[in-house]
Amino acid sequence: MRDVFALLAPASPEVAVSPWRLTWRRFKAQRLGYWSLWVFGALFALSLLAPVLCNDKPLLVRYGGHWYLPLLRDYPEITFGGDFLTPTDYLDPLIRGRLSEDGNFAIFPPVPYRYDTINYYATQANPAPPSAENWLGTDDRGRDVLARLIYGFRASVLFALALTVTGSLLGILMGAVQGYFAGVVDLTMQRFMEVWGAMPELYLLIIFSSMFSPSFVMLLVLLSLFGWLGLTDYVRAEFLRNRQMDYVRAARALGASHWQIIWRHILPNSMTPVITFLPFRMSGAILALTSLDFLGLGVPPPTPSLGEMLAQAKANLDAWWISISVFVCLVLTLLLLTFIGEALRSAVDPRHGAR
Repeated sequence: MRDVFALLAPASPEVAVSPWRLTWRRFKAQRLGYWSLWVFGALFALSLLAPVLCNDKPLLVRYGGHWYLPLLRDYPEITFGGDFLTPTDYLDPLIRGRLSEDGNFAIFPPVPYRYDTINYYATQANPAPPSAENWLGTDDRGRDVLARLIYGFRASVLFALALTVTGSLLGILMGAVQGYFAGVVDLTMQRFMEVWGAMPELYLLIIFSSMFSPSFVMLLVLLSLFGWLGLTDYVRAEFLRNRQMDYVRAARALGASHWQIIWRHILPNSMTPVITFLPFRMSGAILALTSLDFLGLGVPPPTPSLGEMLAQAKANLDAWWISISVFVCLVLTLLLLTFIGEALRSAVDPRHGAR
């Protein structure tokens, strides 16, 4: 009779939902990781709006009864009462005075400086401490620290996303081929990975930096060539385990091709380590770019970079605002990604997920 009542009882809410929704519920139950994801997403979204938030050009100008959009088009100085045909310097006190006359106005961004803007009209020597004009001060070249921090954070996250995607795709491909075919294919690729992993990555970066002009593309390619090694072992282990399952044997008996079995059946059930390691791989990519820029092997100046700002802080120890700003930005970014990764690890493992 007890078995009959068990059959008639309604199904559990966890049984009625899909595995991905159940994983998302477990992730939301990890409050620290869930809110870290929201905070990190909000910060990244704001950094994507860096040209609107931090720029030395006004967002909108009304002068002489006409409207102008300096963000979309360059206007000569004579347009606003200047004397030259050169592009307008909107930080010039003369231009600012013309734009503030009766009937004229200009709407500037919250931070009226770009990452490469040098304020030639500053009243303090550089590097200048935080003030109402420069909220986080300036570096030794007169550039606004807050503007460079926002642009540098955006560049670091975009680079980390690109490196994580390319490295994960290569790692999944290599691990899937090794784990599914096994045998001679697995042994051959394992020997290749041992040789490839023993190559000195830093020396190669130094050599290529001396031969070619450093850029985001070159760094992305070089780091991607080695970034897939760590993930391949986990994907290979998942494929070696899942290739012996009954559903794989049934698909093979029904005549499915190797790539159909890999793509439709084994890969969806082997994504746990890939999803779990994504935030940690992003953290490693951000640290790698920061380290290379600090050593002078990263992106060329004046590209905004957290590593270059660390080098500025090292060269100007008395300018404490530079080191503190970069330190807080790096620590906050890495902490948020770590909390997200820990929450993902608990969410994909039902034994640690909260209901």
